[in-house]
Amino acid sequence: MNQRDAFIERLKDSLAEWNAEIEALAARARQAGEQTRERHQEDIDRLKARRDEARRRLDELQASSEEAWDDMRLGADEAWEHLRDAWKKASSRFK
Repeated sequence: MNQRDAFIERLKDSLAEWNAEIEALAARARQAGEQTRERHQEDIDRLKARRDEARRRLDELQASSEEAWDDMRLGADEAWEHLRDAWKKASSRFK
């Protein structure tokens, strides 16, 4: 497996983990009271938006040529970093 394919697989794995974690947070939010649920839903919506952006970057990366993948990787890294930051902020409010 070349470096590009390994990078893409790692991002896919991370995306799958975040999908599962977002769904777990959504389940916890559904169990909370109405006011808390609304606040958590806002966090979940932000996480989903970041996840969608990361997914879009991953799709672009997969479609990129070998020559362009380095530039595309930088964009994907940036999207993943934003998702990680959003995740840390949102998950801290669920505790």
